[in-house]
Amino acid sequence: MGYDLVVFVYEKSDDAAHSVARLKILHVIYLDAAFTADFQTTTGLRKILVNNGNVDDIDAFLEERNLPLDEIGRRSLAERIIAEPPKRGCLTISNALQWRLQYGRAISLAAEGNDGLEDLV
Repeated sequence: MGYDLVVFVYEKSDDAAHSVARLKILHVIYLDAAFTADFQTTTGLRKILVNNGNVDDIDAFLEERNLPLDEIGRRSLAERIIAEPPKRGCLTISNALQWRLQYGRAISLAAEGNDGLEDLV
């Protein structure tokens, strides 16, 4: 079970003289849970599946992506991916030291009117 995501993109300006900050909302993007995955990871997994990849192929791919899973968790996820192939995500996620989210693709796809993605502003 996944969770929907709402991403607020804003421009912040500080007014030190008045001790206030102003937020200018640029985008409010709604992403259906099916699209909240990493674009590169889901694209790679889908290619493996199209080429008749098996659990070992998926497991190896997940290991190369350095996901924070132990061997048992990674194998379990690989089996689930075979049974329930993912939709292609639209976010870019970096797990180097801290998880960072980049949402430029989501903004573009929402502006194009893709189902499951919507710019609410």
